[in-house]
Amino acid sequence: MASGDLKRSILVVEDEAMISMLLEDMVLDCGGRIVGPAATFDSAMTLARDAEFDVAVLDLNLGGTLSYPIAEVIRGRGIPIIFATGYGANGLRDSFRDCPTLQKPFSQSDFARVAAAACSQLPSN
Repeated sequence: MASGDLKRSILVVEDEAMISMLLEDMVLDCGGRIVGPAATFDSAMTLARDAEFDVAVLDLNLGGTLSYPIAEVIRGRGIPIIFATGYGANGLRDSFRDCPTLQKPFSQSDFARVAAAACSQLPSN
């Protein structure tokens, strides 16, 4: 995906400030719009329930709490989820193995590829 192609709202859920800032830059570099970011389970859950966004990028482990309940809310809304985790796809619960996964650390090109694939499943703007 070329820079500026994303044109979607991306919910960013990441508890590590430096990674969150890098992820925000990646979203913006691809032309996306940031929703959040959320660094805590509670703030992420509020956004998952109430915010308008097209795709979510979720850190799997938020300060020792797994983000699966947040993912379940987002999935229930029919919104694609991308997990960002050091555990890789094999570290996900079976019920979420169909979700794209960015294994930390990941590059701008990794993010752009996975985000473009997630957005390709959405209806046109």
